[in-house]
Amino acid sequence: MVNVIELNNVNKSFERFQIKDLSMSVKKGFVTGFIGGNGVGKSTTIKMMMNLLQPDSGTISLFGLDYAKHEKEIKQRIGFVYDENVFYEQLTLAEMKQIIKSAYKKWDDQLFHHYVQLFELPLKQKIKSFSKGMMMKASLTMALSHHAELIIMDEPTSGLDPIFRRELLDILHDIMEDGDKTIFFSTHITTDLDRIADYIAFIHNGKLMFTKELTQIEEEYAIVKGGVELLDRDTEKEFISIRRSNHGFEALTANKARVVQTFGDMVLMEKATLEDIMFYTKKGAGSVASFNC
Repeated sequence: MVNVIELNNVNKSFERFQIKDLSMSVKKGFVTGFIGGNGVGKSTTIKMMMNLLQPDSGTISLFGLDYAKHEKEIKQRIGFVYDENVFYEQLTLAEMKQIIKSAYKKWDDQLFHHYVQLFELPLKQKIKSFSKGMMMKASLTMALSHHAELIIMDEPTSGLDPIFRRELLDILHDIMEDGDKTIFFSTHITTDLDRIADYIAFIHNGKLMFTKELTQIEEEYAIVKGGVELLDRDTEKEFISIRRSNHGFEALTANKARVVQTFGDMVLMEKATLEDIMFYTKKGAGSVASFNC
């Protein structure tokens, strides 16, 4: 499979935070969900993908090209959907379109009007009067109207009501039908990804924990419940972190088969959600850890 985005051994340091040796690829024709808590490096990574920040070391390429020699070509092929408004609020959508249109060689007015009608957007209404949902639709319309091959979305569903979030996810699903588009979708609302994601990339404290197919995560990860008498120095190694209570333990494993081999039917296993994986990884802090509830 062709990789649309490749990051190799990328490092970026700030005063109180750093991206550490980040290597990640995003495959063409799929939706990759980018998950992690607040402040773990999602937005910094996206800014480096967009060449808004430069890495201290390592390499970043999009479509097999690097920004040093091919920035204009790369950005012609990307649609970026922001969480916040980046349009001129005093302009109408029609006026904003004229400004953005001039930047793209493949701008398609017919496609623009298609999405304006589909999203029921007012062309002559000032952008400052748009709701957050309308703003997201406008941003997506601009991203799609120049035939972008890669759509990068930074927390696009944050602050949206559940009905509109579902509508947006249905739109993204339809966009992916032809197989020519690639979506990189950063979010901390992990339930959105259950509907559309093919792959999940999980970042924690500036370090990439994994990139896996969503189906692979479902096959490997589980919440395990049992009595605390089952835990000892050896059996605790099967878990990313363990939550203890007066009623027993609850833990996250990344190896369901190994847990079955170790505990048999003495434990109960349940599906681990992406939120579970984020929560227990944070508690584990990179090593096996126990915590009380």
